Parts: sequence; structure tokens; C-alpha cells
Amino acid sequence: MTGKLRYYPTVTREEFVNMGRITELMQSGKLFEDLGVPPLDVANDRVMLCGSPAMLRDLKAMLEGRGFREGNTSTPGDFVVERAFAEQ
Repeated sequence: MTGKLRYYPTVTREEFVNMGRITELMQSGKLFEDLGVPPLDVANDRVMLCGSPAMLRDLKAMLEGRGFREGNTSTPGDFVVERAFAEQ
């Protein structure tokens, strides 16, 4: 592996090489298998989330279930959430 950032585009509504919700791809292990990396590990990985409120909620719960803690500008953590979508 030459760098730390891994890009894995996936869609849910049209034909594409990678299809499915990111949460499902992570839970099934397909995401990690396709990238050739081990599943996320709180000891080695940091995550930045950006997306719809529903996706953020699901991924946050998944990460916290794996022992990750949310951080912000004043408190370091294992993941951060970018809330760019306007909540309704």
C-alpha cells in the first residue's frame, strides 16, 4: 500500500462496480476484502464521516459498537462527523 487514504466509491441506486450501503459492505466484510485491508480497528484507524443524517447515525452507531469514540475540535477522538446536510 503506497498511501493511507483509500477511496472506495459505492452507490445504492444504479449499476456500478461497487454497489450497496456502506454499512452493509462493512458488516459483511466485502469493503475490507475488496480493499485488501483488515476491518477497522480502534487501535490503528481514524475515520471521518460525511453524508446524510441517516447514514451518519448508522455509521456512528457501528463505530461506537467497535469501541470508537467521537471527537470534535476540543476533544480528540477516533472519528469525527461532518454534518454538512441540513437536518429536517
